[in-house]
Amino acid sequence: MKVQPISGEPVRRRRWPRGGGPLAVLLGSMLLLVTACGGGDSGDGKKPAGKAGAGKSASQAAVTIAPKQGADDVATSGALKVTARKGKLTSVKVKDDKGNEIGGKISGDGALWQPSGHLGASTEYSVDAVAVDGQGREAAEHSTFTTLVPKNTFIGQYSPENGQKVGVGMPVSIRFTRGITDPKAVEKAVKVTAKPSVPIEGHWFGNDRLDFRPEKYWAAGTKVTLKLDLNGVQGRPGVYGTQTKQVSFTVGRSQVSTVDARSKKMTVVRDGKTLKTIPITAGAPGTETYNGRMVISEKHPVTRMNGDTVGFGGEYDIKDVPHAMRLSTSGTFIHGNYWSGKPAFGAQNASHGCVGLFDQRGGGDSSTPAAWFFNNSLIGDVVIVKNSHDETIQPDNGFSDWNLSWDSWRADQ
Repeated sequence: MKVQPISGEPVRRRRWPRGGGPLAVLLGSMLLLVTACGGGDSGDGKKPAGKAGAGKSASQAAVTIAPKQGADDVATSGALKVTARKGKLTSVKVKDDKGNEIGGKISGDGALWQPSGHLGASTEYSVDAVAVDGQGREAAEHSTFTTLVPKNTFIGQYSPENGQKVGVGMPVSIRFTRGITDPKAVEKAVKVTAKPSVPIEGHWFGNDRLDFRPEKYWAAGTKVTLKLDLNGVQGRPGVYGTQTKQVSFTVGRSQVSTVDARSKKMTVVRDGKTLKTIPITAGAPGTETYNGRMVISEKHPVTRMNGDTVGFGGEYDIKDVPHAMRLSTSGTFIHGNYWSGKPAFGAQNASHGCVGLFDQRGGGDSSTPAAWFFNNSLIGDVVIVKNSHDETIQPDNGFSDWNLSWDSWRADQ
């Protein structure tokens, strides 16, 4: 084949490089073609299909965190939530500035996450959330915010104390330093558990006292734990709890003592067996002792009793009452009595409403009935008074919670 010259230039033979030639050029062209098929642009402006290409596509899921990044003065309840559009939440982690994780729940088929409880006040939180779209591609968001600093606060003052050994009648009692107008929010932040487990319910006395007890007295040996998670709880408008606390106490042996104001005797029963019967003197006519179930709340080796403090004017002021144990807030005690004379015990009711046991002045004689009962009693032991010509003590007078039936106790739930 002849090649026609262009522009009149003579035809020259091409010299191929050594080792090359038409065959080498052809192979090189084929190699370029294969390389182009394996990756890069296909030439039509579209990326080739395949796993690698799909992995680089953006997720269609969108994660939104409320409150917004950097927000402060955030409410401790109701403000935090995480939502997902065009996808489902798979992970939401919320931590406070000490690294404690906040529990929560994903709902709405993956569309919403909310905390299971309230947040703490004056605390910085971080939120990390992940959602996936229909093709499994992830979208993630991170945010931080700080909760409000409360101007008005409250705490709960609790009984019994941590590590204390108490009697079977001891309720868990919490007195709040401010009146509570949102009792459900506060009660949700208080948890009482027992080992061995038993149903426990709370009951409000007024707006500043919350007690917990089982249906019947605690079993001997029970370990009871109180958890207060009040930090950040709004107990009343603009008033927030600041307390996070856990305490435990142990229930000792079972001791229930029954005072019969008619027979003027007290029977002490421990673990179901009668331990001792003691002659007593109860309230005189006109100042009778309350009937009902009471609980020892304080023990004093010696104390002063002044009638002025309980509405009896100057009728008595005894500066050295021995072996005194409080049964009511209003002033009912079971205590040693050295001034009535031994013949009075078991024979007449002569007190201003207390239960008296024979004792020696100063309480130094350990052989007296009052000394014995004092030494064999725990805070939380039950003392029942019957056959007195007076009304039954009110449940909120001292730790007299057991005078409410279980149905009445649970009625405010």
